[in-house]
Amino acid sequence: MSDSASSNGIVVAKTEVTIEVPEYFYLADTAHLTHLIADMFNRLIAHNDQIPLTPNNLTRFHSRTPPGISIYDYLRRIVKYTSLEKPCLIMLLVYIDRVSELHRNFIISSLTVHRFLITAVVVASKALCDAYCTNTHYAKVGGVSTQEINALELEFLFFIDWKLYCSPETLQQYYVNLVDQHPSYKQITEAVEPKPKRLKTEPNEKPATEP
Repeated sequence: MSDSASSNGIVVAKTEVTIEVPEYFYLADTAHLTHLIADMFNRLIAHNDQIPLTPNNLTRFHSRTPPGISIYDYLRRIVKYTSLEKPCLIMLLVYIDRVSELHRNFIISSLTVHRFLITAVVVASKALCDAYCTNTHYAKVGGVSTQEINALELEFLFFIDWKLYCSPETLQQYYVNLVDQHPSYKQITEAVEPKPKRLKTEPNEKPATEP
């Protein structure tokens, strides 16, 4: 059986090959989560790039042209150089829905996805993790200036109305939906549910816009 290369640079086997992933997101391999999320973004963008862009829809997240790095490679770079935790990866999907609910005119497209991803990672990491990187480090990883990542973070916080948190159960449901929507993945059922590491799901303070 031969493999074929997808548009995001991942070599994906033909659909008769099924990749089994754990029932719970906190047991899943980070590489599989990265692949699943990048593929979801690619499908979303394939649809949204057909929507005409108007001046009223322009935001700080828009670039003049699509960046030269694929979504998968960009997300993999972020995961590698920020030691991004699994809940933060799933939280990217939650933030998409929250932004879409509050700002109907904002579209995740090839012009906005990269800035959206790095900014969502900044916000999710500060909200959910006890340890996270400085904004200067996030900016270097994401290919933007520190000044820009600070401005993007503040705008993102207003975009989601400072709703930074969700329950572990919500993250699990997003994971289930993510796997269900991909033809090459399926969940395997665990005999006994393991106990996850408890997430920081209650706000202590709002994340700062400066490192």
